[in-house]
Formats: sequence, structure tokens, C-alpha cells
Amino acid sequence: MKKIFEKNELFFCILLIIVYVVLNSYGMQNFGVTDYRVTLINAIFSLILISLIIILKRTKYYGLCRVNNPKKFLYFIPLYLIATVNIWPGISINNSNLEIIFYILTMINVGFIEEIIFRGFLFKAIEKDNVNKAIIISTVTFGIGHIINLINGADFIPTLIQIIYAIALGFLFVIIFYKSKSLIPSILTHSLINSLSIFGVKSNSSLYIIPMFLIIISICYSIYIIKVIKE
Repeated sequence: MKKIFEKNELFFCILLIIVYVVLNSYGMQNFGVTDYRVTLINAIFSLILISLIIILKRTKYYGLCRVNNPKKFLYFIPLYLIATVNIWPGISINNSNLEIIFYILTMINVGFIEEIIFRGFLFKAIEKDNVNKAIIISTVTFGIGHIINLINGADFIPTLIQIIYAIALGFLFVIIFYKSKSLIPSILTHSLINSLSIFGVKSNSSLYIIPMFLIIISICYSIYIIKVIKE
């Protein structure tokens, strides 16, 4: 199995992305993001990915390891800011306790899955041929992938804004992975951004100002990592 996967790594990566998008779209449209069935779908998908990585003996290869020298990355302080950005305008609780629990569990899995397939599998499948190409493709596909939210009922303008800042975040996450060899910081940040969104207050600042903040911080931190941290 390992030889087959390694020989067709990009094909399997694209297949995983398609399956993930189809399953999540089906779940969101039929059950809703706070439903336990969506949580179950994503949890099973996460377990499948973990099992695959263990079978392939590629936990470190795909970044499931600690960062050796976090000081070089300023202890990831910019990621703390990014992770909590959704609750900056205020905190509002509009869901039942069970809905909140299922939502957070789903978002934790989503953060893990998307980092593994976009930053782990996709980036690594292309990196061996061309690093710059791998960075660009991983970044852009992750951002544009959010267009699926339109199918799931999201409005056009918020989705367009989400795509733009997702590209900026995707670029930061892939740079962190490339330089640190670890996906853990990106997985944690991604999961927290998504999870805390259920408590966020909807306002003009959350629609326009916060995305601008995400873009600026992501670009500045990416530039710092590229300039300061050598191979």
C-alpha cells in the first residue's frame, strides 16, 4: 500500500480533497453544522487520515511533530492573535450547549483535516518537484476551496472576503510548515479560528475590519519567517 500511495501521491491527495468536500457539503446541506452527524462524518474522516499516516509511517513527514525551536518563530505569538480574532467584537451565545459542543468538535476535526490534506498531503506531493509551485498551489486551492460555502448557503460577499483572507492564512500556514516541519501550530490555530466563530458577534467589523487584520498579520508574519528563518 505504501508503494502504491507514494507512486500516486498527488492522485490520492486530490481524491481525499474531493471526498472531504462532497461529504461535508452533504452534511452541511442536510443536517447543519451544529448537528452531531456532521461531527461524526468529520471525526471518522480524521481517524481515516490518522490511520493512513500511521500505516505509511509518515507522522513526522506530514508534520505531526513538535517544533524544535519555537523561539525562532517568536513563540507563535501572532498565531494567538489570529486564533482569537472572531471573538474580538464581543461574545454572543445563540446556540444550545449540545449545538456548541458538536460545532466545536466539528471545527477541531475540520482544522485537522484541512491542514493535513492541503498543507500535508498536497504540499508534500508537489514539493519534491518544485517548492515554490507547492506553496502556491497549496495556498490558492485552500483559499478557493471556500467557494463551496456558496453551495452550502453562504452569501456571496462574505464568501468572497473569506476566500481572500483564507488565501493569506493558507500562505502563512504553509510557510510555517515548510520552515518548522511541523503542522501542529497551524492545526491548533485553524481549529481555534473555526471553533470560536460560533461565539463571535456579527458586525461590520467582523465582515471587513477583521479580515483585513487577518490578511495584514498573515502577510507580515510570513515575511518575517521567510526573511529570518533559514533552512
